[in-house]
Amino acid sequence: MDTSSKENIQLFCKSSMQPVGRPSLTTEYSSSKEKQQCCGELKVFLGALSFVYFAKALAEGYLKSTITQIERRFDIPSSLVGVIDGSFEIGNLLVITFVSYFGAKLHRPKIIGTGCLIMGVGTLLIAMPQFFMQQYRYEKYSPFSNSTLSISPCLLESDNQLPISIIEKSQSKRSDGCVQTVAIIGPIFGFLLGSLCAKLYVDIGFVNLDHITITPKDPQWVGAWWLGYLIAGIVSLLAAVPFWCLPKSLPRPRSREDSNSSSEKSKFIMDDRTEYQTPHGEKSKIMEMARDFLPSLKNIFGNPLYLLYLCASTVQFNSLFGMVTYKPKYIEQQYGQSASKANFVIGLINIPAVALGIFSGGIVMKKFRISLYGAAKLYLGSSVLGYLLFLSLFALGCENSDVAGLTISYQGTKPVSYHERALFSDCNSRCKCSETKWEPVCGDNGITYASACLAGCQTSTRNGQTMMFYNCTCVGIAASKSGNSSGVMGRCQKDNGCPKMFLYFLVISVITSYTLSLGGIPGYILLLRCIKPQLKSFALGIYTLAIRVLAGIPAPVYFGILIDTSCLKWGFKRCGSRGSCRLYDSNAFRHIYLGLTVMLGTVSIFLSIAVLFTLKKNCVSKHRSFRTKREGTMVSTTIRKENCTTDDHLLQPNYWPGKETQL
Repeated sequence: MDTSSKENIQLFCKSSMQPVGRPSLTTEYSSSKEKQQCCGELKVFLGALSFVYFAKALAEGYLKSTITQIERRFDIPSSLVGVIDGSFEIGNLLVITFVSYFGAKLHRPKIIGTGCLIMGVGTLLIAMPQFFMQQYRYEKYSPFSNSTLSISPCLLESDNQLPISIIEKSQSKRSDGCVQTVAIIGPIFGFLLGSLCAKLYVDIGFVNLDHITITPKDPQWVGAWWLGYLIAGIVSLLAAVPFWCLPKSLPRPRSREDSNSSSEKSKFIMDDRTEYQTPHGEKSKIMEMARDFLPSLKNIFGNPLYLLYLCASTVQFNSLFGMVTYKPKYIEQQYGQSASKANFVIGLINIPAVALGIFSGGIVMKKFRISLYGAAKLYLGSSVLGYLLFLSLFALGCENSDVAGLTISYQGTKPVSYHERALFSDCNSRCKCSETKWEPVCGDNGITYASACLAGCQTSTRNGQTMMFYNCTCVGIAASKSGNSSGVMGRCQKDNGCPKMFLYFLVISVITSYTLSLGGIPGYILLLRCIKPQLKSFALGIYTLAIRVLAGIPAPVYFGILIDTSCLKWGFKRCGSRGSCRLYDSNAFRHIYLGLTVMLGTVSIFLSIAVLFTLKKNCVSKHRSFRTKREGTMVSTTIRKENCTTDDHLLQPNYWPGKETQL
């Protein structure tokens, strides 16, 4: 609170000293004016803070939605994409502990505003590689935009004179709960923005889109991943503006200073002048706060309930961060959906279910006035039920696509073991094919081939964006109902039951997201009430730091490393090094992705059980201590009555045994 605000409060306090029964009009007017000013500033603060949460959540949600786009654009594996995703949290590692400790005692709004500026600039920097790198290149057949010219994808040994120009390269490139609710809305818009940008070509605005021969359904398609970062960065910069116009702290209205009905969050936001001032009313010194840093840290970690809850939350967030990061990729690879559709269903279905779950948990806590012990049970119950529902997703997967030489043989009669996987066969032995290329062709027999050359196709024609291949020798040797030996550019669709499985997956995923989110508010209340009031800001900072450093950073990395082990076909960069994965083993991907999530969730459940038992033990010990003190007070009172009968003045009418021990 600045000096002028303090002087106004002191002036108000002096003018409010009026005789009983003679209220002053000036006092009433000043009180009303102070309340209006305080409420107005509080609303502005909450609105601005909500917008900051929205901006941050928008950027985080959009980052998750661009995982597969970045992977294809820069031709990198999932493990490296996990490092990029985890690095979003590294900045918090450097400053969050000190900001949470000193920020509560310094100018909070300006600190928040500075953070918004840094966040905005950082988000804009993510998009910069697009403007310094060469345009995205993809490999296709036939350089003609609309041609029926027949050319041979299969380069026979005698066809060395065929010019390389047959390969086309692209030439282009309310106050309680409102902040948390807005923070959930942010990822919704983030994923929806990701869905929109995924439909736009990566080099939109730099090339003539009429020359682009691939569509968003093509495995080589890369959307305009960079465009959303520009939007999110500008939003973050705009979010910083209001905080430079707010005072250092908000004065608490006199009518509510001693009210027990004020919420935890309002007490947290409002300034308590007695906490951070010396007896003479001077401002706290930086060195004095620094000397109190280590004792405060020891006090927090000496709380077993806080420590156990911190561990349980960290493990659970490991499972949730890893699951959310690779969920779009899982939907694409498991159910054959496009990146745009995957982001759309997550943003429009899954995240609203999370918001509804958090809101429902808060309603339950308020309506039924659930105790702290009850909140812990609700937190545990939602986790148990949520992960039990998650187990059912193991049965809702799709089988591997039939890819010649990778999942089935070229004859299409048997699965291929790992050591037998080979992209070459007798049917394409005369073709000079590259095994590093991934330009999938769907044959009339329903089998996908890594390229038209590996399918043994002799001729090809193109009409618009449709590329057809004919006289494909490898297609002809496999069983085919039509007897044709032709194919079309692109991967074959998953089996007929896969769309139905995808629908079931969405239903179970929404229910699971809602169930797990029910424990969000009970867990947050448990966190706030298990620590001392003067340490709330510091403890919340440590909690956020632990979640980000021990879950937000490592989870995407080791999830990505394990997911990479399920890759069947790796791509290669022009320099010869390994690039991104072109095809995954659907069964292995499903077991790794879902199994790791459930395993971490199970560990967090056991830690939550330990939290519940610790809380119950503390409640029982406090209750026994309370009864012992009350009985001792009653005995002491009886002795005084018997031995000091003349001291009747000690027995005041408003005194009762054990009054001092009442909470």
